[in-house]
Amino acid sequence: MSDVAALEGCIASGGLAVFPADTVYGLACDPHDRFAVERLYLLKRRGREKPSAVMFFDLEAALDALPELGVRTREAMARVLPGAMSLLVPNPAGRFPLACGADLGTLGVRVVDVPRFAGMRRPVLQSSANQAGGPDPRRLSEVPELLRCAVELVIDGGELPGTPSTVVDLRRYEEDGAWSVVRAGAVSDRELTGALHWQYHFDAESYAQEIRDDLPAYDSFQDAVAAASGSGARRILDLGTGTGETARLLLSRHPDAVLVGIDENEGMLAVARGRLPSEGVELRVGRIEEPLPSGPFDVVASALAIHHLDDAGKASLFARVGEVLAPGGLFVLGDVVVPDDPSLATTPLTPGYDRPSPLADQMRWLQDAGFTPSVAWEAGDLAVVAARRG
Repeated sequence: MSDVAALEGCIASGGLAVFPADTVYGLACDPHDRFAVERLYLLKRRGREKPSAVMFFDLEAALDALPELGVRTREAMARVLPGAMSLLVPNPAGRFPLACGADLGTLGVRVVDVPRFAGMRRPVLQSSANQAGGPDPRRLSEVPELLRCAVELVIDGGELPGTPSTVVDLRRYEEDGAWSVVRAGAVSDRELTGALHWQYHFDAESYAQEIRDDLPAYDSFQDAVAAASGSGARRILDLGTGTGETARLLLSRHPDAVLVGIDENEGMLAVARGRLPSEGVELRVGRIEEPLPSGPFDVVASALAIHHLDDAGKASLFARVGEVLAPGGLFVLGDVVVPDDPSLATTPLTPGYDRPSPLADQMRWLQDAGFTPSVAWEAGDLAVVAARRG
């Protein structure tokens, strides 16, 4: 019998199982079976007011089971799971109440990547296979003998990493992008920042002043982006529109153009809508990692919108920009770069999230994507590149 069949059969019949997760050995049961949950808590000597996590072995199954979760929270889960973390998410429908302890409005969710359990769609209520307060077992022999003898199924997975999952609170993530680490564990703060940081923590109304405080050359930089776009464009794509500063300057330089702007922050786009003309401007909520709006565009502009992408992400974006540009069209890229002189790196960055690249590398990726790039402006660790599509 396969491990999946054995575990599913045990859980379905109301049994308890000791099994290897991706971090430490776990103790599992059916999250809907009150008697099984009571047994699990008694064996662990754990108070029933304390919550446990519901573990899924497939991300799609987890998302399907929690349809009330908002779009941003679901996107965050898709970025970090499966992985060695437990997420606290809002639970307005009170799903899996036996796992929630004293707080039915909060649910702990795990999605693990354990190849031997691939294909298992049934979730389990799980906790570490120890007694409350005891060490987390990385080997089967470290699971208390009482637990091993009392359960219906024991699966030996050899030696495991041994560091428990990182517990992350995402209950406010949908509203304002806030998140916090409740328990440090296998996933580092840097990794979490890279996956969970989003621009929604900005106050759209105060963003203009904040960015100028951080970047004294901001206005010169924006003027350089607009100037590098040339003149006479009829259709413009603005990547990362934000509050509309770049779009406003582009439309001033190209008065006959229509402009499509994308940004993942609806709050910022709301500010941009109040600043930009209603005619000839279409603003969409979207991410630059997703398919770009259909071209052809005469100009594609990006100002401070891509430095969070890794090297492969930037190269991919450049290729996708080339696909939506008209022949001979311009891609104007203004952003933070890694300067040759480290003392020039003065732009505030978010560790683990922002990933600026050297200018020379980006020029090479642009050439690989079929552009003829030239540097139009530089100041410290900021640069503006005008790249003509061949």
